[in-house]
Amino acid sequence: MAITYSRINASAATLTKNRTEDSITPSSGMCVTCVDGCIGMCEIGKSSYRGHEVIYPQPFGVITTASEKTYPVDYSHFNIMGTAVGALGIEADSDKAIFPAVDLEVRFGYDNGLKFRLPFIIPGIGSTDIAKNNWEGLAIGTALAGTGLTIGENVVGMDVQSVITGGKVIDTVDLKRRVKLFTDNQRDGYGAIIVQANVEDTRLGVQEYAIKELGVEVVELKWGQGAKNIGGEVKIKDLKKAQLLFKRGYVVLPNPTDPAVIKAFERGAFKEFERHSRVGMVTEESFAARVEELRKAGAKYIFLKTGAYRPADLARAVKFASKYKLDLLTVDGAGGGTGMSPWRMMNEWGVPPVELHSMLYQYAKQLSDKGEHIPALALAGGFTFEDQIFKGLALGAPFVKLIGMARAPIAAAMVGKTIGMTIENNQLPVYVERFGNTRDEIFVTSGDLRHELGNAEFESLPTGAIGLYTYYERLAQGLKQLMCGSRKFSLEHMTRDDLACLTKQCSEVSGIPYMMDLDKKEAAKILG
Repeated sequence: MAITYSRINASAATLTKNRTEDSITPSSGMCVTCVDGCIGMCEIGKSSYRGHEVIYPQPFGVITTASEKTYPVDYSHFNIMGTAVGALGIEADSDKAIFPAVDLEVRFGYDNGLKFRLPFIIPGIGSTDIAKNNWEGLAIGTALAGTGLTIGENVVGMDVQSVITGGKVIDTVDLKRRVKLFTDNQRDGYGAIIVQANVEDTRLGVQEYAIKELGVEVVELKWGQGAKNIGGEVKIKDLKKAQLLFKRGYVVLPNPTDPAVIKAFERGAFKEFERHSRVGMVTEESFAARVEELRKAGAKYIFLKTGAYRPADLARAVKFASKYKLDLLTVDGAGGGTGMSPWRMMNEWGVPPVELHSMLYQYAKQLSDKGEHIPALALAGGFTFEDQIFKGLALGAPFVKLIGMARAPIAAAMVGKTIGMTIENNQLPVYVERFGNTRDEIFVTSGDLRHELGNAEFESLPTGAIGLYTYYERLAQGLKQLMCGSRKFSLEHMTRDDLACLTKQCSEVSGIPYMMDLDKKEAAKILG
């Protein structure tokens, strides 16, 4: 039977399903028998009456989404290699080489001035409702953990309280709040809040405003993400807000100033407008000019985030980041997203993570071998647990310093927030109540946080922040255990030799040895 990588005509993401769920034509995704009289539960059927609305995952605003496509190679096709011999980064002494001694701190930037307690970064949470509604937990949790958080695109443009004069932002509410929630909870200089910009943000002068007025030191240029090859998108349920965004220069569909559209909206023919961002037009000249502008504006560190574009674009990203001495390049593999990315695009567009990250390593090594500057690299694209994090760091070693995650940290913050609400309402579900009825009993990190912050500050913490902090604590301990088993006691000692491939296809893609070819020469030498 031929392997089918994609599901085509029915998905939980679009709230659709096939009538004959056990009998589907692989090439079309249609029911084998499509019957006259069916109400249209599949994506084709739903599109016949809701049209373009079905392009996007639903229900918008309370979900994050990611592809359900099965790629031929993924991170599960690597296994982590341990050893019984020696230790790197610590004395080879059984009493000293214990997993709590593993050091996960990362320093990077042109002056090594950026310091993260853990090798994690959230690479771009923008103007979507899911981000805004959980920002308190994300910002405070990230600050407490001492890692990185990126304020994504369109936050200023979407803020109805932003003051924009002459096409430039001079005051904000939402961006101020997002930055302040992080900086007020940052400890000992660990972690960073980063302000990202797309085409519209750049036109509005968002990064210059953030640097001058909010004291932001780190900014990020955005070429794209792994979810889609077009600009950021959200849905707007309020006519006046849609009209305001149209006035601010966004692409809003349908046109909210058209009298016929206004009447159709008021009749209930549709309930949401779409707000789209423009695609960027990358040239080396404009890139160099923008980097210089940001440095003159006072940016201390400059990052670049790129998505799952074709290999030539990845090469451009690596070369430009090298040539213009950027501090971090984040490369996001196909398949994920936190907003309203078109569902088919999310599944069928772009270079998958293992292929993209393998090419990134090859390109970075090519430049490094010639003595050219290589910025710190971050990998993103569906990472959720410590084994995947280990694999990403090893696959890209020695260049990869951070792993970017968005959906998983959002999930942790959302669950923490929800648990807090159920505690307040005395409605704890049995699944959670078995651990206790208070935040001290339920959140396993509460004792450490209460001791470190003091009673008053701990009690004021939103439970979303505790949820994210606790999730990161689990990842940190799990990663330390894996690294200890590989006898690597700090991140700079990780290498590609810490991995082996389970299939020859994975080996061909990544350049990591196939399991049966690993250590052949060394084993032969040992055997004499």
